[in-house]
Amino acid sequence: MYFPATPISFEDTRADYQRRAKERATHYLSEAQARAKALHVPCEFIELESDRPYQTIIDTAAERGCDLIAMASHGRRGVAAVLLGSETLKVLTHFCDPGPCLSIRAWRSGR
Repeated sequence: MYFPATPISFEDTRADYQRRAKERATHYLSEAQARAKALHVPCEFIELESDRPYQTIIDTAAERGCDLIAMASHGRRGVAAVLLGSETLKVLTHFCDPGPCLSIRAWRSGR
């Protein structure tokens, strides 16, 4: 399924969308890595693609012996939550019961 994040995305080809998504991911992950380094916190990022992101997150955490998974949540409810799903909720219910997970409400400017 393909759910564009912005109206302009309707004009994109799938390849354009994937390219821009990868660029955004690299930007945000690089920024997070730089902030962690400035605080002397060990940080490594891995870029993976999957049709089941929650399972890839769980598998990667298990392979690397992670003792905490921290994820942002948009806080969607109702029909939006059902249609869009929640990778955070899936990780929480499949990996973190009763293990340690941290779900953080995603911040958006203008809200």
